[in-house]
Amino acid sequence: MAKAFASQGDMTEKNISFTEVGEGLWAFTAEGDPNSGVIIGDDSVMIVEAQATPRLANKVIEKVREVTDKPITHVVMTHYHAVRVLGCSAFGAQTVIMGEKARAMVAERGQEDWDSEFARFPRLFEGHESIPGLTWPTTTFNDRMTVYLGKRRVDLMHLGRAHTAGDIVAFVPDANTMFTGDIVEYHSACYCGDGHFHDWPKTLDAIRGFDLDAIAPGRGDALVGKDMVNAALDNTEDFVRSTYRPAARVALKGGTLKQAWDAVRAECDPKFSDYAIYEHCLPFNVARAYDEALDIDTPRIWTAARDKEMWEALQG
Repeated sequence: MAKAFASQGDMTEKNISFTEVGEGLWAFTAEGDPNSGVIIGDDSVMIVEAQATPRLANKVIEKVREVTDKPITHVVMTHYHAVRVLGCSAFGAQTVIMGEKARAMVAERGQEDWDSEFARFPRLFEGHESIPGLTWPTTTFNDRMTVYLGKRRVDLMHLGRAHTAGDIVAFVPDANTMFTGDIVEYHSACYCGDGHFHDWPKTLDAIRGFDLDAIAPGRGDALVGKDMVNAALDNTEDFVRSTYRPAARVALKGGTLKQAWDAVRAECDPKFSDYAIYEHCLPFNVARAYDEALDIDTPRIWTAARDKEMWEALQG
């Protein structure tokens, strides 16, 4: 196994799609790269997910300007990961919203996450010189808050732990549409390196309870129509369970991380090997599943030293 992340060799720009998922609601997607959402209110615009750099955020702004000239006043970040938040300054929004737990994770591990993701995703961080620093919210909440863009209501909610401990979603009731961040993916691997495997299916069930007409997922195509929504929820749950179960069996029997890696590959490769960022996510997913099976509830912070330690263990 080469001692390099699969994403380090991915330097090809992705094709952008801008899909209407409800009236005045848009999903900015790019073949498995991080998505952003756009919610157009009566007199202003909310962005969901800020991208990795101002360079990439400006691509979102270009698409917004194709459909509205209303000012961007709010940016919502569904969690703390650098590829989701460090482009925030480009939007010039007065209000930047995170869950309180996500803000705490920026304080705890935001710089380490930036350093780690910068090394893992060189293409996404092209133009990184324009990033002014860590992204801090102006507004936080614990379980739920509502933002009114004129008469358009947006409910921001923490439905449970999944991709991280601090995930939130943005629900637009008048369109029965949700922006889920990386809780839900579509034909893209789930990154579980900071995740909570036991809680993730319950959080997906909470999303199912809304009986949604559309979802803008964290990665992959926009999901329009109940059949596509439910297929993505089922597929995400299958990915999470298929990753955790074989790793946990090995860990609980006292096996090695390399043995867990082999067991997860045997389960997941036949189903998911063609998914976007699958090879990149796999080592982090196995390492986190192994830890969680051993009752390590809080994901360990990823650093260059820990990355090296993980690779050495996976090479046996």
